[in-house]
Amino acid sequence: MTIQLTPEDEKLIQSQLQSGAFQSVEEVIHDALASQAAENEWLIHNKDQLNEKIARGIAQIDRGEGISGTEARARLEQRKADWRKQNNA
Repeated sequence: MTIQLTPEDEKLIQSQLQSGAFQSVEEVIHDALASQAAENEWLIHNKDQLNEKIARGIAQIDRGEGISGTEARARLEQRKADWRKQNNA
């Protein structure tokens, strides 16, 4: 099989190779495809729960219970900081 890569994709692959995490282009591509397959499987498995959460969020907004984008970003940043502390990242 022959594929054409964009310059951006080539840069991404080279970056992964230079990180030392992969030994070959094939390993990089296999890992990317495996990750995509796992993500798709997770989405399919959790579709109903995701749709319920989305519906609940829309209902909250309809009732005027939403928060501003600024507040949402601040909460996400705090969660990320907390996660990093817990995982020493």
